[in-house]
Amino acid sequence: MKRFGTAVILAGGKSSRMGFDKQLLKIDERRLIDNLRIKLRQEFDEIIVVTNNSQYYLGFSDKIIKDIIVGKGPLSGIHAGLKEAKSRYVYFVACDMPNINIEYIRFLKRELKDLNVKACVTRYKGWIEAFNAFYSGDMIEDIEKHLSGNQRSVNSLVAEVSTHYIEEEKAREFSPNWDMFLNLNTRDDLRNFLRTIENRD
Repeated sequence: MKRFGTAVILAGGKSSRMGFDKQLLKIDERRLIDNLRIKLRQEFDEIIVVTNNSQYYLGFSDKIIKDIIVGKGPLSGIHAGLKEAKSRYVYFVACDMPNINIEYIRFLKRELKDLNVKACVTRYKGWIEAFNAFYSGDMIEDIEKHLSGNQRSVNSLVAEVSTHYIEEEKAREFSPNWDMFLNLNTRDDLRNFLRTIENRD
């Protein structure tokens, strides 16, 4: 099995704060998730989308899968992605995270090159950034055990398994304003992001 090679986009959230399904978010007339797929292909051989609305992806060349353990939040998606992936370490991002940072992904790969851990995540003020992170197929059983106890927190699971943490100071060398961890959760988030793009142009 390859050490790296697979990226997973999680697209299974309820989108209740946005008011419409975030899988349909568009930036400059193109779906955000399509932008993510294009960017991730610079670094990964296999792209997997985990979604419970596969009808949105008819004709896609990438793998479209759904949760195996249903209704348990982001850990369900991580579990499904790891089960399907062809590489040991799998990069995970959410479908509402517009700022893929390829250099940071490459940095995470270098960090993991000689390590034997189950997760590689960025730490922020005592919490972790659950996405823009790598997880290993070795933690599939850990996830299943966690969920069977009705524990859904990625944060608490990562604290229990062998994890390599990237500290905030180091991560800010790649993203000083932390935008590589930005989630578009609300319409205000979307408006602010679009305004940022306009000001950048």
